[in-house]
Amino acid sequence: MKDLKYLSALSIPLACAIGVYLKGYWSFLTPVYAFVIIPVLELLMPLDANNLSEEVADAKSKNSIFDWMLYINIPLVFGFLIYTLWNISSNSYDLYEIIGLSLSIGIVLGVNGINVAHELGHRQHSFERYLGKLLLLPSFYMHFYIEHNFGHHANAATHTDPATAKYKQSLYSFWFTSVFGQYLSAWKLQSQILERSKLPFLSLKNDMLWYLLFQSAYLVAVYLFFGAPGLYFALIAGVIGFLLLETVNYIEHYGLMRKKLPSGRYERVRESHSWNSNHVIGRIILYELTRHSDHHYKSSKKYQVLDCHDIAPQMPYGYPTSMVLSFVPPLWFRIMNPRIPQEMKPSA
Repeated sequence: MKDLKYLSALSIPLACAIGVYLKGYWSFLTPVYAFVIIPVLELLMPLDANNLSEEVADAKSKNSIFDWMLYINIPLVFGFLIYTLWNISSNSYDLYEIIGLSLSIGIVLGVNGINVAHELGHRQHSFERYLGKLLLLPSFYMHFYIEHNFGHHANAATHTDPATAKYKQSLYSFWFTSVFGQYLSAWKLQSQILERSKLPFLSLKNDMLWYLLFQSAYLVAVYLFFGAPGLYFALIAGVIGFLLLETVNYIEHYGLMRKKLPSGRYERVRESHSWNSNHVIGRIILYELTRHSDHHYKSSKKYQVLDCHDIAPQMPYGYPTSMVLSFVPPLWFRIMNPRIPQEMKPSA
């Protein structure tokens, strides 16, 4: 039964379902649950820094139940999205309800969509990677697969990585630089991939063009089936979804920088280049994303067997709570800046 703890991640879409069904101020249940109730629970519950034994980890890696707990998010995410789009296009809502539902669906797209897509995007089987890309579709972030796997994992904790927040950079500045920087980086990486394969830009192997086509077709389909209200809602929810991802990106590597070697190359990524958290609720809800150092150490390692490293920098709070703190830059800087190693801070 302990293996089923990750089903707790489905409490996010459950909160969304309640909000969609009851409407009114219940529309805000999901953001209240994600950014108020979960942070409070994180503060009340103890930390768990225990790692699995090698034998147990090997058994869990081969247990398909952990994979199915990811797959179940696909019908849930698209089911809630389509049902809400139908509701929006068929009924009259007050503005505050639209705002609440947009936040709710956006959070589902971020937590149960992009976060699960991130896990599946690192898998060895093409089928799982395709499922991951599908989950990125409604947040217009299919390019994340290319940039994250071939860009971020090579450049994390350096000034060349748009997904690494610089020291004293606010979340809102980071949203701008990371969103546009990662998109441009994805196109650059795609061009390099085509060049190595001696393929032209207009090639069937140009995934970035396919992503553009699929995401455009998605918006056209939304408009045809659900009209302008549905289109506006899908756009807003999608943006909220990828801004939620960028908020996680922000806290994951904030201010942590690798040293540049005399050769001009950077030192290899170590445990000290990612912020980690052993707060139980955040670990479960985010499928162990909070053990981020181990993920960078071996990106193909499945979420259920990620380890805690003693030398990895630990956040004072869990990821959900830290995300809330990052919304208030002066408070975030006051808490996090003293925790950044002095040698990683800019000299000027």
